[in-house]
Amino acid sequence: MLAKAKSTEDSREREFLFTDRDFKMIVSLVHERAGIALTEQKRELVYSRLSRRLRILKLKKFSDYLRLVDGDKSTDEMGNFINAITTNLTSFFRESHHFDHLAKSVVTPLANSAHAGRKELLVWSAGCSTGEEPYSIAMTIANGLPDWKNHNVRILATDLDTNAVAACRRATYRHESIKQIPRDMTKQFLINDSDETVRIDPDLQRMLSFKQLNLRGTWPMQRQYDVIFCRNVMIYFDDAFKTDLLKGFHSLLKPGGYLYIGHSESAGKLHGGFDLIGRTIYERRA
Repeated sequence: MLAKAKSTEDSREREFLFTDRDFKMIVSLVHERAGIALTEQKRELVYSRLSRRLRILKLKKFSDYLRLVDGDKSTDEMGNFINAITTNLTSFFRESHHFDHLAKSVVTPLANSAHAGRKELLVWSAGCSTGEEPYSIAMTIANGLPDWKNHNVRILATDLDTNAVAACRRATYRHESIKQIPRDMTKQFLINDSDETVRIDPDLQRMLSFKQLNLRGTWPMQRQYDVIFCRNVMIYFDDAFKTDLLKGFHSLLKPGGYLYIGHSESAGKLHGGFDLIGRTIYERRA
């Protein structure tokens, strides 16, 4: 936890002029454009991340940068602004109990019912970061379906950060980042690129589609999903937007579908249409 920053009116030396007014404007813009609620404790994080943009643009103070962002008609710098603020902390098979439940309660029943004609599975990874979550989902599904290439498995992976979405599409990861992937899946679904990197098997990649999506905006999806992952995303939002988000997830989940959220998040108190059935695992009521 970052210590609470002192007022910007103190005598501390800074590379760029950063006033209370600048921080308040950043808080307002981030909430308006992305629904993220920044607190005072994030002041130093905001300064550190946005300072990189000021250096690139050769600006001397935050007020000049904010005028550029607020007046940006092409949305390029607004995109850079949001990308800099959002956090992309993730790993393969993070919160592994979710993948255990996915395998047991979704993939195994699908495998058992395949002979009866059901061969479709739709999953949405909302807040997919740099791809470790949706690829973990894909590995879990493929590992539990011997004939997975003959199933219509579609995983939509979305994130606000355009740089993160680009990383998902590259599907290339450093060796040290794959330690949490089970050994049998590593052999089956990863290809060595070099001494430093691996890439996801192209056949597995074809399960997934990636899109930049602002959860605060309009969602283009028309069909309902069997599973939605939205983990460690709602912690950035206020209760009003969390409630709206859960209403949207409820409408896009099939009855009996599952919602997986982060370890410090809760859905039950904000929306009555879900039943808590496991640790941070919710089922949509019929």
